[in-house]
Amino acid sequence: MTTTLALPSFDDATVVVAAPGPGPGNWSGAASAVLEDGVFWLTYRVRRPLAEGRGVAVVVARSDDGVTFETVAEVAREEFGAESFERPVVVRRPDGGWRLYLSCATPGTKHWWIEALDADTPEELPTGSRTLVLPGSATEAVKDPVIVHDGRTWQMWVCVHPLDEPGHEDRMTTAYATSDDGLTWTGHGTVLRPTPGAWDARGARVTALLSAEPLTVLYDGRARAEDNWHEVTGVARADGAGGLVADPEPALVSSHSDGALRYAAVVPLPGGGSRWYAEVARPDGAHDLVTVLAP
Repeated sequence: MTTTLALPSFDDATVVVAAPGPGPGNWSGAASAVLEDGVFWLTYRVRRPLAEGRGVAVVVARSDDGVTFETVAEVAREEFGAESFERPVVVRRPDGGWRLYLSCATPGTKHWWIEALDADTPEELPTGSRTLVLPGSATEAVKDPVIVHDGRTWQMWVCVHPLDEPGHEDRMTTAYATSDDGLTWTGHGTVLRPTPGAWDARGARVTALLSAEPLTVLYDGRARAEDNWHEVTGVARADGAGGLVADPEPALVSSHSDGALRYAAVVPLPGGGSRWYAEVARPDGAHDLVTVLAP
């Protein structure tokens, strides 16, 4: 990707995966997607309300048109000893195999770690080989990665939650890392921070790469702790010093209930334009996974 892609409207978005039930806390989304050999591959997490278990499963699905998907694999949180799942990432490895990155919550804590499954085919991912990719630490939780391979290097933008202040673990920044194999990573520090006093004052989490040169990304932001899980989407651009600077206002917001329009993912199309996916609030407070086409 070498040019900035146009931002679409989600007013007439098509539902790809409906929320697992009505009402707040029932969410389908936090998705990532790729287009390989004419087939769209999508992975997303299914979440229930807190009392019903939070992020209960990650699904991998395929589609010929990017709209109607067939499930090919599913991973349950119990298999990883996780209290919850959040954003997964599915990628085709350079050697032709497949990898699924999972964001896993440590039971009884605010800590998160990232693990990977490797297999020859997407269908085999649930029983693939496991690798601890980013363990997090006593002071930082890591989750919700954006991962790309540019033909030479693996790159990751990862959400970091500081754990130094009890009750304020929802705060978030984005760090950048690189890797030769996508499993062992070298960190390069924080590249996107919240903007004091702005709509993203409480957190800033990169969700999609719009352009590699100049570097332009989509990110989730929110103003208050009370807006946790209700993020909206903004745009940030390279600042010329290795970081990212955010646009002053959000770019995409749902017109329904909590306003959430988050975890956007973008798939460039061979004939031009792109297909976008996002987790979007609907009137009853549930979140659907939806898609739209951008010019």
